[in-house]
Amino acid sequence: MSSMVAFFGGQLGMTEILVVAAVGLLLFGARLPQVGRSLGRSIVQFKKGLRDVEDDVEEATNEPEGKSSGPPPELPAPSDDEKPPAG
Repeated sequence: MSSMVAFFGGQLGMTEILVVAAVGLLLFGARLPQVGRSLGRSIVQFKKGLRDVEDDVEEATNEPEGKSSGPPPELPAPSDDEKPPAG
């Protein structure tokens, strides 16, 4: 609550904050449970995605350097056209 007062520069008293909250509740009261549920679901999905990213980063950093995800690519042997001229 004090952060809200600090946001307005300390010019709002407790009575003004309660009046603003009451007006907001009257205007948006019917939709508040729905907004709260969607906000909660959004936060849960965000945390789940963040946890997945952290797991991926941790898995990538714990992988030994010599270990790779597949066999190394084979380079083709240079043909006669690609050899540099002797000189």
